[in-house]
Amino acid sequence: MIKSTDLLVRNGLVYDGTGGEPYQADIAIRDGLIVEIGKIESVGGEEIDAAGCIVTPGFVDIHTHYDGQLIWATKMLPSSCHGVTTVVTGNCGVGFAPVHRGDEALLISAMEGVEDIPEIVMSEGLTWEWETFPEFLNAVEKRPHDIDFGVYLPHSALRIYAMGSRGAAREPATDADLSEMKRLVAEAIAAGAMGVASSLVDAHRRADGEHLPSWEAHEHELVSLATAIGGRQNGVFQLVPELNQPEEEETRLHVSMLERISQVSGVPVTFTLAQSNRYPDRWRKILGWVDAANRRPGVELRPQTFPRPVGMLLGHNLSNNPFLLCPSYGPLASLSLDEKMVELRKPDVRARLISETPMDPTLPLNRYGRLFERMFYLGDPPNYEPAPEESMVERAARIGVTPAELAYDLLMENDGNAILYCAFANFGEGNLDFVVELTGHPDAVIALGDGGAHYGLICDASYTTFMLTHWVRDRKRERMPLSHVIKALTVDPANLVGLTDRGRIAVGLKGDLNVIDHQKLRLYSPEVCYDLPAGGRRLHQRAEGYRWTIVSGEPIFKNGQATGKLPGRLVRRGHSAREVASHSPTSAEAY
Repeated sequence: MIKSTDLLVRNGLVYDGTGGEPYQADIAIRDGLIVEIGKIESVGGEEIDAAGCIVTPGFVDIHTHYDGQLIWATKMLPSSCHGVTTVVTGNCGVGFAPVHRGDEALLISAMEGVEDIPEIVMSEGLTWEWETFPEFLNAVEKRPHDIDFGVYLPHSALRIYAMGSRGAAREPATDADLSEMKRLVAEAIAAGAMGVASSLVDAHRRADGEHLPSWEAHEHELVSLATAIGGRQNGVFQLVPELNQPEEEETRLHVSMLERISQVSGVPVTFTLAQSNRYPDRWRKILGWVDAANRRPGVELRPQTFPRPVGMLLGHNLSNNPFLLCPSYGPLASLSLDEKMVELRKPDVRARLISETPMDPTLPLNRYGRLFERMFYLGDPPNYEPAPEESMVERAARIGVTPAELAYDLLMENDGNAILYCAFANFGEGNLDFVVELTGHPDAVIALGDGGAHYGLICDASYTTFMLTHWVRDRKRERMPLSHVIKALTVDPANLVGLTDRGRIAVGLKGDLNVIDHQKLRLYSPEVCYDLPAGGRRLHQRAEGYRWTIVSGEPIFKNGQATGKLPGRLVRRGHSAREVASHSPTSAEAY
């Protein structure tokens, strides 16, 4: 029999990404695209038997920070081992292009402070063979990767490039500055940027504690950048706004600003939305304002949400722990884990660290290392929806010790590799009940995996597996339908950023698939590995149950093991699936 296709996936239960009912079918892929769905009689060059498994589109995460990893690595881990086949990077306005020679350290400092990537990793791993943003795209395009990726133009890097030291110091942009930034935005969009990304959040700071260049950018500047994108067909504007204001009216004014940016520019504004632990009902008000805004002509606001607590992992082998800011911990910080354990097992060291008052942090996020009332033992398998009575405060009270004493002793377990989980957002009521309503909002999109960042603080790129296990199969209370979750992980985020060539299983679309044994799907606890440049540390999180992950018709993972194939490509906004599927990774388009 003639082999008419490159890959045939047979006998799977297909969840096609539309949210409809699943159906039994074979799927044929040729030249990177889906060419046939149904009962297929022909033979494939390679065949996969998906009997007993579900078959889904490849997952799409539109909020990651793989800007550096795209340069120094071929695999976009941990995202790609959790079924993700397309990511968008450059979020939050931090990145590495455009850049003038001599300004590299400023961009590194911003990424180190905001995204917890050690300076030595970036200094060793980045090649700086580019200056302009189009040149950066060419640099990442010529390297082989396992999955596809698109890139935002980062506002902070843009500001420094256009304004020099005045941009880094957050001085107001002049008309000439705005004209130059708009020119650079148009240049980036023409080269295939997914849009522009920025941040207005106080907690987003450089390694030295200074705010990002974009922090105090005037609304007029934001509107100018969004307008330079040139309309919805060309890209989106991604923003992290400050929505947890003490006064509700201040938050409403921020949402009104997002509305004006979208209405004047004609582009969607997508922004981060979480449940504030301090104001647990604020998100409902925000969604109400979003609903009202989206009913007005020319406005499109799209909140990005996360399906489990927003938080950080704490441990002696990680970037933060409850004792990091204690004076006596300073001499221990640079020791190896084994050397730390020797010291931490000494009774006098324990007594000092438990009694000391932590110093003020350079980076505000480090304060959460003492949020004992929202701190839990993570465990294996990891528990991302712990009961409130399992917090350090509640557990300590039951056994008659202080929360610091309990945290200290728990972190000594597993030879110091134990991990505590601090839920500083999305856990305001001590559970995740609100997630069903929030993620079910028609304008909300699930994202925020943050892969490629926070190497020693979080491992949220596993949220896709968490959705399929916790929210579909394992949760004791209200759960979500599998067809709804698949749609939320595929076509919804893909459509938001204009990637209409993927996210669904349909003839003519990109051949990105997952074959999953859903009943055996399991998420393991995060673990530390040392595979970054200069031997840098990062958190990884394995999953079991992904039988195959396929990109452009080529299997990149089989039973959790990489196959060695690297079909991933740069996605230039506006290019077709056929161009992406067939484009050589060793050639670069000239712009």
